[in-house]
Amino acid sequence: MTKQEAQDKIQELTKELNYHNHLYYVEHKTEISDREFDIKMKELEDLEDKFPELKQPDSPSQRVGGEVTKEFETVKHRFPMLSLSNTYSKEEIIEWENRIKKLIDHPLTYVCELKYDGVAISVRYENGIISQAITRGDGVQGEDVTTNVKTIRTIPLKLKGDHPDDFEIRGEIFFPLDRFRKLNEDREEAGEETYANPRNTASGTLKLQDSSVVSDRGLDCYLYSVTGNDLDINNHFQSLSKALEWGFKAPKESEKMIKR
Repeated sequence: MTKQEAQDKIQELTKELNYHNHLYYVEHKTEISDREFDIKMKELEDLEDKFPELKQPDSPSQRVGGEVTKEFETVKHRFPMLSLSNTYSKEEIIEWENRIKKLIDHPLTYVCELKYDGVAISVRYENGIISQAITRGDGVQGEDVTTNVKTIRTIPLKLKGDHPDDFEIRGEIFFPLDRFRKLNEDREEAGEETYANPRNTASGTLKLQDSSVVSDRGLDCYLYSVTGNDLDINNHFQSLSKALEWGFKAPKESEKMIKR
């Protein structure tokens, strides 16, 4: 096989496997069997081993991990990651609304959505390719966990559609309950201490040095906040609709996860 033929095949397999990954993990649909997928993945990995310089930045082989990170770099957020306020008082909500009404001169509209019990993450995309993923940290700076985040199959490596050239999207990485229970069952059988709760385990998993272990654990993610400069987006609900079009796993109105 010539280098050009290898390049064409790598590009073809990368595109095809990313399509099936999105279909399976985000849309919950399948068009090929697991065996067919595995055969295509093995073919891609063999070609990438033979021609490492031809590996694509969105290669699905990154999903299986294998890189070891000895130390996570601390990075300053371009846009601060603020924490959310909460309340259990109807009066406080009314006061909050009244304060907003004094600042604007048009009717208020609201978007209500679920609260996810996970680990906050900010993921940056440049020219449609994932370039960096940073934990919330103290809101001003966090840790660069890009290698581990790339193993999460619901976070796209490459976007589709008419997306901004440079932006960030924020969300929550979480441990699905069935995967968490299975992990604890396996640890119990091995005589190891079980984990206390899914949230803390998701946080700890995201900081593991071996990305292959992160991949095996099967973390998931909902992304719900688009951030950037000069975005052609009018409101929060529109930003989430766009995020779905770009290939993100975001809350859907049809699944009663968000409501205008």
